Amino acid sequence: MSAIQNLTDLHPAWAAAFNDADLEAMLALAEADQVFVPAPGVAVQGEAASGALQQFLGLGLPISMTVRHAFESGEIGLVIVDWTISGTGPDGSEVNLAGATADVARRGADGWKFVIDNPFGTA
Repeated sequence: MSAIQNLTDLHPAWAAAFNDADLEAMLALAEADQVFVPAPGVAVQGEAASGALQQFLGLGLPISMTVRHAFESGEIGLVIVDWTISGTGPDGSEVNLAGATADVARRGADGWKFVIDNPFGTA
């Protein structure tokens, strides 16, 4: 995967990796010590973040994302993205997840990467 040079390209690249069920590609779009917020008020890092992302992938459903706003200040970015995951889950139940992210990214030598991935925004 090539470096993300435009902040607005970060989420579409992440969604493509998610839809390919490629956890390694998803993690490659984040800094090593990123914070992931799998539920409102719950912040995790490291193996716990990987495990939480794997649970979302375990739904076996695609994610749809639309970038609403992207703001940059030097090497720091804030991106607001509307997302949905919906369909029939592996257990046959209907899944309807949606949110508006409030994600922080940093531009480094290897492009834009997530620092804080907060899929439920201010919920």
